[in-house]
Order: sequence, then C-alpha cells, then structure tokens
Amino acid sequence: MNKKSFPSPVEIKAPPGAEGWEDLYNWYHLFGEERAEQDEKRFWFQDRLHHPKALYPYDEIFCEGWWLALGAFNTRIFALPPALGIDQRVLNGYLYISPVPVSNPEDIPRRAEIFQKRAGYYYENWDQIYSQWKVKTTKRFEELKAISFPPLPDIEDESIVFDRIGSSSGYRLIERFQRMILIMYETFQWHFELLNIGYAAYLTFFTFCREAFPQISDQSISRMVGGLKIDLYRPDDELKRLAKKAEQLGIGDQLIQAKAPADLFANLAKTAPGEQWLSDWQTTSDPWFRVATDPAHPGGYHIYSTWLEDQAIPLAYVRNYIQQLRNGESIDRPTEKILAERDRITAEYRALLALEDMAGFDELVALARKVFVYIEEHMLYIDHWMWSTFWMKSRELAQTMVKMGYLDDPEDMFYLRRYEVMEALYDLVAGWAVGSRPRGAEYWRPIISKRRDIYRALDAWEAPLVLGIPPAEVTEPFTVMLWGITTDRLQEWLQDAGADKSTLKGIAGSPGVVEGAARLIYSVEELETVQDGEVLVCSATSPAWSPVFSRISAAISDVGGIMSHAAIICREYGLPAVVGTGNAMAAIRTGQRVLVDGNRGVVSILEI
Repeated sequence: MNKKSFPSPVEIKAPPGAEGWEDLYNWYHLFGEERAEQDEKRFWFQDRLHHPKALYPYDEIFCEGWWLALGAFNTRIFALPPALGIDQRVLNGYLYISPVPVSNPEDIPRRAEIFQKRAGYYYENWDQIYSQWKVKTTKRFEELKAISFPPLPDIEDESIVFDRIGSSSGYRLIERFQRMILIMYETFQWHFELLNIGYAAYLTFFTFCREAFPQISDQSISRMVGGLKIDLYRPDDELKRLAKKAEQLGIGDQLIQAKAPADLFANLAKTAPGEQWLSDWQTTSDPWFRVATDPAHPGGYHIYSTWLEDQAIPLAYVRNYIQQLRNGESIDRPTEKILAERDRITAEYRALLALEDMAGFDELVALARKVFVYIEEHMLYIDHWMWSTFWMKSRELAQTMVKMGYLDDPEDMFYLRRYEVMEALYDLVAGWAVGSRPRGAEYWRPIISKRRDIYRALDAWEAPLVLGIPPAEVTEPFTVMLWGITTDRLQEWLQDAGADKSTLKGIAGSPGVVEGAARLIYSVEELETVQDGEVLVCSATSPAWSPVFSRISAAISDVGGIMSHAAIICREYGLPAVVGTGNAMAAIRTGQRVLVDGNRGVVSILEI
C-alpha cells in the first residue's frame, strides 16, 4: 500500500520509563506547540550517521555546533541557491534533522549570483585557503590539548602572589571550561567553511555528468575523483608502516604473541631493535593515533575512547598486518590501480563530449578532485583530533569533580546539560573559595539518578527512521551526498509495504559484485572477528575502521550516501559497497550468504 507521509512527530510517545525525557535536553532543540504547525508539515529523518544512540545531555553540544555552522554557511554566508540549512529536533533522545529548502523560487537567481561570486573566490584560491585552514585549525588543536582541569588546591601555590597572577585556580577552572566550549564552536564553524562549497562543487560535477551522460552510474562519476593522497588515511598507513618495520627489525613475533600493550612495551625496551620500534610507535601515536573509535561517524559521543587511549586497538591492527605480510598478501591500498581507472574513465567520458563542452568538463573534474581532499581530510582534523580531545578533556573535568566530592562518578557529569555543567562548576568553585559545602553536592544527585534511568529507556527504544511529509524534491547537498537521502529513496521508503525481505535496496557506493558470508559489526572492538573475504555489515564506518578494509570483500551500511566514508574508502580499496540500506543490520545475520551488487545498489540475502 502506497503512503503519502510518514508518522507525524507529534504522534510519537515517550517509551515506557522515559516520561519527562524532555528535561535532559535544551528546550530550543525540542518539538513544541509553538512551532508544531510548521514542523508537522516537514520531513524529518533520524541522524543515524552521527547519532545512532540516544544523546547524552552534555553531548548535545556536538549537534548544536554543526546545526549553527552548517546552516550559517549554507544560508547566510555562501547562499547555496536551492537550499538553506538543516534544521534539528531531539525526539525521545534521538536527533532528527530536516533540510530547509528555499521556499520562494524567485530567490534562487539572487542567491545563485551571491554564491557564484563568493564560492568562486574560494574555488580560485582553494589551495592557499586550505593551507591557511590547516594552520589555524592545528593551532586550536594545540590550544585545546594544553587545557587541563586539575583539582583545586587547599592553599594556592605562592606563585599566585609572587608572580602577581591576580586570579585564583577556581576562576581559571571556569575560564578553561568556557574556553574549551568556545574552541569547539569556533572550529565547528571552520569545519563547514570549506565543506559546504566542497560538496556543492562535487554535486555540480555530478549533475553535469548525469545530464551529459544519461547512462552513467553514480560510481563512475565518483571514480573520476578517486585515488588521491589524503591525510585521513595516514593513521592506517602508519600502522602498515609499523608492521613492515617490525618484520624488518625481527620483532614481529613479539608483537603477535603479546597479550597486553604494557607488557609488550616493557619487553621491547630491553633490546635495541625493540627500543627503536617502540620509539617510532611513541612518536607516531600523537597525533596519528588520536582516532576516535565511534562505531559510526566520529565525534558524536563522549563514551568512545581513541587509539591513543586504548593502544590495544592499533596493536591488534598491526598484528593483523604482520600476519597478512607473512601470508604473502599486499596490505597497501591499490592506489596506482585506482588512479589508472580514474584516468581511463575520465578520458572515455570526455571523448563523448562535444568539443565546446570539454573545457567545462575539465574545469569541473579538476575542481571536484581538489575539493575532494578536504571533504575527507576535515574528519581527521575536526572529528578526530578536535572532538576526541574535547571529550578527553571533558572526562578529565568530570574526574576532577569526583575527586573534589561534587559528583559520585565521572559519568554523572554527562547527564547534565552543558549550561548546567557551567552552573555546577560555579557552585563548586564558590564553595571552594569560601571554604563551605556547595549545594550541588546534594542538589544534583537525585536529578542525575532520574536522568540515568530515563536515558537507559531512551537508548533501548527503536527510533523510527523517517517522520513527517516528504518533500517533492531533496535539494540540500549534504542530505544527498552524505546521508544518502534522495527523492527516489524517499519514494522507495513510502512504498515499502510487501517488499521482498530477501532484497535490500540502498545506494551504489562502490562498483563491483561480490558474494560472501556476512559479518555484522557493532563496534571497533569487534573488528578482530572479521575473517578474510567476509562482507562487512554495519550501521556506518569511520576512519578508525580503515584497517579492516584490506581483509573484507565488500561492505554494506545502514546509513550514508555516495560521499559517506564507507563508500569512499571502498572505492579506494576497489571493493563493492552498498550504503544507505536503512535496515541491513536488522535484516542480515552473521554467517548468512549475501550478494552485494555495488553497481546497482542492491543486496540479495541468499540464505534466509
């Protein structure tokens, strides 16, 4: 049976045990009566790419950061012609987003003129601007790393007096927290400074190809920009280099047999070859192992550690690479092959054009390749380096609040909203300053206890993927390229009644057809279970998963579009991928035989 709309957001009730969940999140992030008429007419989809779990109250800052930044650059700064920003609402703890179209078609030509002038300036000066971007972002990264939250002293150090500091440790605790927050808001602005127009450039190239070559596949278009050297792959490349070096130094057996990082490092330090390798490892680890281990897009939750904090994870990857080397397998990405295919495909399609269209095609493909580097690399600098460091510093602050007797457990802090943490810090510092007991030591305990129970109920709830009324056309570039929400995809979801349960439709992320045994992976810790030649099935992937792509035969993801990480890295490895299936994790079991058709975006479950 065909439908014209999905469930209304106002029809969704709180799951049992989660009554009063609204108190966990900021009021402006919620559906409400004041804008119910507007919101009920809109289309909303759950942001499983960044937030497959319920949001912790403190972690709401990640959503707020990109809500503001993406919207401002789309709507107010570069003025993308057909699309404004992406609106957000939190419902039962889950983030729902909605692309905002330009409602008046007469505004599009005016916006197009503004966009052409402003984006054109960035495109013309891209290399210089991106170089400066790396400098300013790295500067903020170093500033963030330098922030610390030590417990407040019983008596201040005498340097406060004799160095004429003029302010207390309590004041600086508050100042550092506020500075940490502002750094993240600022760098999330920079995140979208180049990303919006980067996607727009790629989408322009994509649209040109679809119009010029009606039979061209999405993968053929994307393969014209593949095979580039990108910093995002550097962490994985470093692991491969360290594996090769371990074999060259004759210490590969020690790494394979090691049970714990601490024992391994202690034993390596006893020999010259081991000490040489260990020194290399330690030098490499920061910043290249500052890689978030989120099971989906990095940075969205405080609960995930990094390779830097849990070095057993990168060591496991190195051990696997050593085994592959000993089996005579290549562990390197087939970059030369990808580049050769890129150039072949580009030349073949270019030859089909009329002579007068070739120069325009050359400009578009050159620009798409140029912006593509940033489209991938920004995740390393912002989502991994900046956000993983922000969460590390936040956990440090939580530990300090426990040490000072204000909280019982470091996790307690994350059940407070960001503004409430500021209130709690002031209360803590004021009590310390006057030598009295702060009120919050008792005030927050029942609130946190109640919220913890509510959060558990929210996190166990199965959030509907789509809500509201679908638009006639999806035009916002992020929605199409990153989330994989297209006009055709929405129509498929509306007409899903009676669909063949043995066939999953998604987006053709990377070409090729492979049959293999499925392996469902929910977290980075499970990647060691993946066997050679299996088909990876996941919600989404992040760069922390990169080492597994040398072992799998194909990938399937629940979320993501043609420019999602899973699609891009599979193209770099020459592996078939179907992304944005919506329900592969629910429909497929580990061990089932599946046929992945990355040419058509279809997955067939061969064993029911």
